[in-house]
Amino acid sequence: MTLLSNGTSTDTGPDTSSDTVVPSYVLDSWWTPDTDVVAQRVLDASTGAEVARVSSDGLDLAAVVEHARTVGQASLGELTFHQRAILLKKLGQYLGGVKEELYALSARTGATRYDSMVDIDGGIGVLFTLSSKGRREMPNSQVYIDGDVEALSRDGSFSGQHIYTRIPGVACQINAFNFPVWGMLEKLAPAFIAGVPTIVKPATPTGYLTEAVVRHILASGILPLGALQLISGSARDLIDHLDYRDLVAFTGSAGTARTLKSHPNVVEGGVRFTSETDSLNAAILGPDAAAGTAEFDAYVASVVTEMTSKAGQKCTSIRRLIVPAGRRDQVVAAVSERMARRVTLGDPRAEGVTMGPLASTGQRDEVLASVARLIDGGGRIVMGSADAPTGTDPGGAFVAPILLAFHDPESPAVHEIEAFGPVASIIEYTDLDHAIALAARGGGSLVTTVATHHPDIARTLVLGIAAHHGRVLMLDRVDARSSTGHGSPVPHLVHGGPGRAGGSEELGGIRSVLHHMQRTAIQGSPDMLTAITGEWHAGAAVRTGIHPFRKSLAELRVGDQTQGGPRVVTLADITAFAEATGDKFYAHTDPEAAAANPFFPGIVAHGYLLVSWAAGLFVDAAPGPVLANSGLEKLRFVTPVSPGDSIRVTLTAKRITPRETEEYGEVCWDAVLHNQNDEVVATYDVLTLVAKE
Repeated sequence: MTLLSNGTSTDTGPDTSSDTVVPSYVLDSWWTPDTDVVAQRVLDASTGAEVARVSSDGLDLAAVVEHARTVGQASLGELTFHQRAILLKKLGQYLGGVKEELYALSARTGATRYDSMVDIDGGIGVLFTLSSKGRREMPNSQVYIDGDVEALSRDGSFSGQHIYTRIPGVACQINAFNFPVWGMLEKLAPAFIAGVPTIVKPATPTGYLTEAVVRHILASGILPLGALQLISGSARDLIDHLDYRDLVAFTGSAGTARTLKSHPNVVEGGVRFTSETDSLNAAILGPDAAAGTAEFDAYVASVVTEMTSKAGQKCTSIRRLIVPAGRRDQVVAAVSERMARRVTLGDPRAEGVTMGPLASTGQRDEVLASVARLIDGGGRIVMGSADAPTGTDPGGAFVAPILLAFHDPESPAVHEIEAFGPVASIIEYTDLDHAIALAARGGGSLVTTVATHHPDIARTLVLGIAAHHGRVLMLDRVDARSSTGHGSPVPHLVHGGPGRAGGSEELGGIRSVLHHMQRTAIQGSPDMLTAITGEWHAGAAVRTGIHPFRKSLAELRVGDQTQGGPRVVTLADITAFAEATGDKFYAHTDPEAAAANPFFPGIVAHGYLLVSWAAGLFVDAAPGPVLANSGLEKLRFVTPVSPGDSIRVTLTAKRITPRETEEYGEVCWDAVLHNQNDEVVATYDVLTLVAKE
C-alpha cells in the first residue's frame, strides 16, 4: 500500500463557504434555520477544513408529513405505474448529465472517483433498472394484481383475488453517511413507482452531497409537487407524526435501528419499519481453492476490493475471512502483496490515489476503538497498523487497511465486533460444517461470498448458510470477471438480511415497489373483481358484435369477445400435422401404444395443432389495428382430443396495457378451447400488439 500526501491534491469541488447552512427542501420550497441557530459543522474528510453547517432546528416536521400525505399523494395518485416509471428514466438521464459536479463534491466526503461512481452512477442505475422493470412487469394502471383468481363457489359467481394498492401515507427514508446518493435513489425509486411521496433524511456528515442531488432533481422539473422532500440535519420528532399509513426505511447502525423500532408509533401505532444495519459479512474460501487457482486469486482480489472501496465503509464489506485450516498465512501474504501493489492511500483529489479517508474523524475514532476491542478479544494485526498513516493530512480521517488474525475461530469478538472501515479478520475452519457454523456466528448478515469451483462444495456451503444471509455470491473462474462483486447490491435482487443485518429487504426489482403497497384480498362476483382490477375475470360481462380485432386500443374494452368454431378433428389431420412438424410422438401415431397410455383414450391430436387451429378460428384476417402476435402464456392442456371430436374457441380481451411512449399497446386475450361436450380442452393467454388509433 502506498501513502500519498494531501499536499499534491487539488480541490475542484464547488465552493462552499464555512458559514453556509445546508438547506432543507420542504413544502415545495427551500428552507434554512434562523441565523442565530447553532449548526453542526461538517468537515472535509481529507483536510478537516469546514465544508458547511447543518441544522434543522425550527423545522415544522408535522407540516412536512402533512404536505406529503396531501399534495404528494394527490400529484402521484394521478399517474399510473408506467407514467411514474417513465419519469424515473427521465430523471436518470438528467442526473447523468451533471455527474461531474457531483463527483467533485463527493471527493470532499473522502470518496475516490471509483467510490463516487459506485455511489452516484450506482444510484442513477437504480433509476433506470426500476424504470425498466416497472414498465415491463407492472400494468399501466394503479392496481397490481398478485397471483391468480381463487374460485370460492361452484358456479363461479363468487371469487377472490389479491391486489396491491399504494399505502396512503409517506415513505420516510433515513440514510447512512457512506452512500449519500445511492442510499437516497435506491429508496426513492421504488417508492415513487408505487406512488408514495418521499421524505429523505440523509446522514449529516455527507448530507451536503444529497442536498446537491436533490437540488438537481428539482431543477429538472421532472417530479410532481410533493413527491420529494429533504430534511438536512436531525429528524428529531419525525416519527411522532407518523402512523399506520406511513413507512420508515432506515439504513445505519443496529443501535439506532433498535431505538427507532422501539418508538411507540412503530410498536403500537403500526408504522411500517424496515432496517438495513451493520453486518459481519463473510467470505468463505473453499477447500478446493488452493493458492495458484483462479478461485484463490479471485478471493484475494475480492477481499482487497471490499476492504478499500469506500475505505471499507460499506454495510456489505467483507469483515470475516473464513479459510481452510493451514491456509491462513497464504491468504494473508497474498492480500498483503496485492494491497501493497494496488492501493494508494491519500486525498482522493490527488492523482493516483485509490483509497481515501473515512467520512469523518469521529468515524475514524470509532473504527480504531473497534480495532482495539478486536485485539483485546484475541486478534492480532497481521497486516497494516492502527497508527496514523504517515504522509497524510493530520486533519483528515485516514486509517490504513488492517487485517487481524484470530487463533481461536470461535472467539466472540470476531463474530460480534464490526470495525466499520478498512478492517477485516481472518479465521480458519476444519471442515465444511465448521465453515457453515462460523458463518452463522455472525448472527445474520447481508452477504457472504463462497469461492469454489466444485459444485458439491458450493451446494453444501450455500444451502448451509443461505438462511443466515440475504445474498450469497458464488465466485469462481467462470464469473470472476463478470461478477458485480461481493459488496455491490444490484437493483434486480433483494438487499437486506436476517438478524443483525436488520431483518428487512430493499431492492429486489418489483418486490421493492410492493414494499410500499398494501396487499388486500378482495372478494366478490366476477363483474366486481373486473371493475376493481381492470382485468377481465371469467364469468364477468362480455361484449360481442364487432370483431375485437377490428377495434383500436382506444375502442377496445376488457370483456370484448369473439367465438369461433366448431372444427372437427380427423385422423388425417393428426397424421398430416405429425408429418409436417416431425412430431411423431407415439400418442399421435401409434394406436396400440397410445391406448396403453393411462392419460389417453387412443390416438389424440397434438396440443399445438389445436392451438394453431384455434388461431384460425378467432383471427380476423384483414389488415387492421392488430399489429402482431407478441406471445403466448400460461398454456395448459386439460382434456385430450380424439379423432372425430370437435373444438371451438372463445377469445376475450382480458387486459389492455397502453404503452406511454409508443403508438400501440399490448392486449392480453383470454383463450379457452372447448370440445363438443363443453369440456375445457385448453386454456392460455394470447398477447398482441394493437395500434392506439
